[in-house]
Amino acid sequence: MKRILLTGGTGFIGSHTCLSLLEQENEVLILDSNINSSSRSLEGILKILSLKKIFCKNKLKFIRGDINDENLLKKIFHDANEGDKPIDGVIHFAGLKSVKDSINKPLSYWETNVAGTINLVKVMDMFNCRKIIFSSSASIYGLQNKGLLREDSSIDPITPYGLTKASIEKFLQDVFTSSKGKWNIINLRYFNPIGAHCSGLIGEEITENTNNIFPLLIESAFSSTKELQIYGNDWDTFDGTCVRDFIHVMDVADAHIRAFKFLSDKYSLFLNLNIGTGKGTSLMELINTFEKVNKINVEYNFSKRREGDIPFLVADNFKAKKVLGWEPTRTLEDMCKDGWKWKKTNPYGYSLN
Repeated sequence: MKRILLTGGTGFIGSHTCLSLLEQENEVLILDSNINSSSRSLEGILKILSLKKIFCKNKLKFIRGDINDENLLKKIFHDANEGDKPIDGVIHFAGLKSVKDSINKPLSYWETNVAGTINLVKVMDMFNCRKIIFSSSASIYGLQNKGLLREDSSIDPITPYGLTKASIEKFLQDVFTSSKGKWNIINLRYFNPIGAHCSGLIGEEITENTNNIFPLLIESAFSSTKELQIYGNDWDTFDGTCVRDFIHVMDVADAHIRAFKFLSDKYSLFLNLNIGTGKGTSLMELINTFEKVNKINVEYNFSKRREGDIPFLVADNFKAKKVLGWEPTRTLEDMCKDGWKWKKTNPYGYSLN
């Protein structure tokens, strides 16, 4: 059993990973400011576990706070050591994540994402905790890349959000290089995580800054007055709409479990891994699949291209499969069905209905 700190652990990917870690009998500490998430996701996690006859409330602790609060971070690591249960490693989800918002508010993104990570790593080093999995993004890749993206494809992000992710990866690489033999670091580059846990008890909290296609699709399907905007039908793709690599959030959570186990078994390593299915799906294919699986019509229209979008973004996931022994198993139909179940079960997200 490991004791793992999840920064941003009540968020979309964090909450699903927390569930998987607890199912594997790990102890989880969560640090989250809840700026873009809700601690009520923890209620859903515990309910899912209780339905499986897994009772581990004493293995889950939530601390509300910010990764830029150095004193709070020191207290978390100090208390863990004093309680004779030191933190074995960190899975770092915390950060702002809206591409559009980052264009309008770059200062907030650099302060939260980059400065916050530097603060976290500094405190980890103080307490000899040097295992970290970083929640990175496919947004770090450049426009000039063609075909499936590999980990050695060129890094040239076109938005402040992507630039902060790329900068954090470079910072972590510098930390690793400067102290070889001390750190174990894995950057997981997510493509497009969507869906929800199949129970419908945890899922994605949709905020006013949400600009990802799937939560907007769900909102449009749920409300007869909200028309889905598709930004461009003149892209250089087979049907004119952007092509993305959609992956079920539980497959992403599984990748973290495999990555942490792999990292824990090694002496010292630094790895970049793409987390995607390796299959491209156009936005129109996503809409059509969602309508078919859930037997519902979605109203949509086409508008002009959106700043920061690129036509084709699909992973070459060979390295992650080979290194971690991980394989995404859920289908696009599963993603659409589970995401819609979450919305129907929780029409207002984690807010009280």
